[in-house]
Amino acid sequence: MNNRDLLLGIFVMIIWGLNFSVIKLGVNEIDPLLLTALRFSLAVIPAVFFVKRPLVKWRYLMGYGLIFAIGVWGMGSWSIQAGLSAGMASVLLQMNVVISLLVGYFLFKENISPIKIIGSIVAIMGLALSVSVTDGSVTKLGLILILIASLSWSITSIIVKRAGTKEIFAFSIWGMLFAPLPLFMLVFLQSDPEKIMTLNSLFNSSVIFSVLFQAYPVTLFGYWVWNRLLVKYPLSTVAPLTLLVPIFGLLGSAIFYQEQIGLVKAIACLLVIAGLIIGLVKMDKLKEYLHQCKSAIRLNLKLRP
Repeated sequence: MNNRDLLLGIFVMIIWGLNFSVIKLGVNEIDPLLLTALRFSLAVIPAVFFVKRPLVKWRYLMGYGLIFAIGVWGMGSWSIQAGLSAGMASVLLQMNVVISLLVGYFLFKENISPIKIIGSIVAIMGLALSVSVTDGSVTKLGLILILIASLSWSITSIIVKRAGTKEIFAFSIWGMLFAPLPLFMLVFLQSDPEKIMTLNSLFNSSVIFSVLFQAYPVTLFGYWVWNRLLVKYPLSTVAPLTLLVPIFGLLGSAIFYQEQIGLVKAIACLLVIAGLIIGLVKMDKLKEYLHQCKSAIRLNLKLRP
């Protein structure tokens, strides 16, 4: 990856990491599902009129849009309103990698390499340890919601894979076209009609900034850059960049909300991130590296007087 693309990729990871703090800014003022509905409304319109529809079946677009919007970001935003800190939300959402492995193994009978099993165990240890955090940054409801969001993210990956499209950006835009209306309907069903009539009074500068930031830098710009990198470079080169998201998520929460990162939380976060890193290691490269180490040791022993 050249330096320009690397810096661009890191910039997007910073945006995606800080997004969790921006979500908290919005859900402190309005319903998380309403915030998500507004985000995807602005992200889709008018972009959908300028992006050609990918040649996939409509059911894939509809399924992706509903699960990505409601399952991933609806539940993810709700988890933050339910008391999960922005930093912990950014870390625990990465559990979708582990969940994807489990879904692939149990539902699709996919093989899991030993190194990925080890990485998953390490990440799950981090998840289990996060439950014991007692500084108020992890709540039971918030944890459940973020795990639902993680599972939903895994399902969206399966949908994209089944759709067989290489036009990921166009697929995302057209899929998100199906997101706003169901979200607005959920808000209507769970809210008091009188409260809905006065929603305009809740649209202050914090809400407006949160919606605009999520719609444009995070969704449109972020996914455009990500798609560009995926097309240009191998997945194994681009994927490790996502490990920066929880790091910037934690930093953003610490800076903007003074989230304390104590010893237990730090270890929990490190275990999750370390598990993801281990899972990215390819077995053939690991074997090659071990073989080189073994050869170097043998050579060193032969050269000894």
